[in-house]
Amino acid sequence: MKVALISLSAEGARLLRRLAPHFPEARIFLHDKIRTDLEGKRFGQIILLIKEIFTQFDGLVFVMPTGVVVRAVAPLIKHKTRDPAVVVVDVGGRFAISLLSGHEGGANDLAVTVGNILGAEPVVTTTTEALKQVIVGVGCRKGVSAGKILQAIETALAEAGVKREEIRWLASADVKAEEAGLIQAAQALGVPLRLVDSEEIRRSSKPFQHSEFVQEKVNVPAVAEAAALLAGRRTRLILPKKAGDGVTVALARENFLWSESAPEDR
Repeated sequence: MKVALISLSAEGARLLRRLAPHFPEARIFLHDKIRTDLEGKRFGQIILLIKEIFTQFDGLVFVMPTGVVVRAVAPLIKHKTRDPAVVVVDVGGRFAISLLSGHEGGANDLAVTVGNILGAEPVVTTTTEALKQVIVGVGCRKGVSAGKILQAIETALAEAGVKREEIRWLASADVKAEEAGLIQAAQALGVPLRLVDSEEIRRSSKPFQHSEFVQEKVNVPAVAEAAALLAGRRTRLILPKKAGDGVTVALARENFLWSESAPEDR
């Protein structure tokens, strides 16, 4: 994916520095006022820059206020099947918002990818995606095959009475970011792989089972249940972790009504 990484501030430039290595075809654009040794093409006015490059990239990742981005891209929008994917990240690196061309243009997937890199929460509002409420948390032994992961997931789904179509995404700890079997399993299911920051797992007070074995192996107290609970909002476990053949799977459902959520989830 050919991606433009764009920032108006030094704080944003620091995030672009973290993003750039993950996008081989990325090009960085920095406002003239930024003092940084990060290399990139300089620009003076964001509206003029976007008018110039809007159709040159598959995706545009902005680190700046959403309102600024909306004003810059609005005059250039043509159609959801032709416009580039647009993702907006706040300078604090807390949220990665799929703003334009979410499904057809790939902004939803790009938001998840950016979120995984920065430890930010992907914000996806596409109706078909928002209605999916099940998160599949997966922990696995290093080198385990996609086939074994998929089999474990199918077993868990059957036990919980959940259909594949209800899965929002697979989730795991960031220490599993390069696990080929996990990546391939997500691709086979046609859902994004959401990675939860290990430090977030360590700090969490969510009700997941802790494992001394997992703590020793990957320095987090849990993976499957923790990832399932932390990858969504107002989540509840609907299937505690099931382990076997090098794979652990747990299922959580999110989007419980506000009145049904526990005070600590609000």
